[in-house]
Amino acid sequence: MTTTTVHLLRHGEVFNPDKVLYGRLPGFRLSPAGEEMARVAAAWFAGRDVTGLYASPLERARQTVAPLEETFGLTAVIEPRVIESENVFEGSHVGVGDGVLSDPSTWRHLWNPFRPSWGEPYAVVAARVTAAVHAARAEHAGHEAVIVTHQLPVVCARRAAEGLSLWHHPGHRQCSLASVTSLGFVGDRLVRVGYAEPAASVPTTQSAAVGA
Repeated sequence: MTTTTVHLLRHGEVFNPDKVLYGRLPGFRLSPAGEEMARVAAAWFAGRDVTGLYASPLERARQTVAPLEETFGLTAVIEPRVIESENVFEGSHVGVGDGVLSDPSTWRHLWNPFRPSWGEPYAVVAARVTAAVHAARAEHAGHEAVIVTHQLPVVCARRAAEGLSLWHHPGHRQCSLASVTSLGFVGDRLVRVGYAEPAASVPTTQSAAVGA
């Protein structure tokens, strides 16, 4: 049976001085630290048998995949199925006491954290990202592929692969900036889930943003 690995690479740090939930909004680019994270991640992959690159359509993902294109001499395929999840609070400051959540008019979106009621259902996110993973696996059977995406899509796809509940506490996510979640397959069967933080030594320049 053929052994294939599909890596889910979260993009690097985003320049977000106003600390809004940027979601799918245009114009949010990597910070200088995020650009360095992308370069470090690409160096981590150097020497591996990567034959395919994919990226979310959002600018921060396309910036993150650019050093990988240079490293492997490949052109990334834009993959809409791995875009950031939808969220009704996009563009807002999200917090308790100082953000949009302090406004009673927004509470109607908070009735079901298991779905979640404020955004794209976890099951939908998991299904579309999983489909993209298996498409990459089939296209690059016997080799490795890298998909640059976002935190929640990575977490949902990983939890689905491991048979875990898609609902989870955001504070318990294992998906740091520019981290790599690796899904190893024999044929079409998942046999291994790995995790690495190649850019952990790159200092961030701002507090972590929501919805990254």
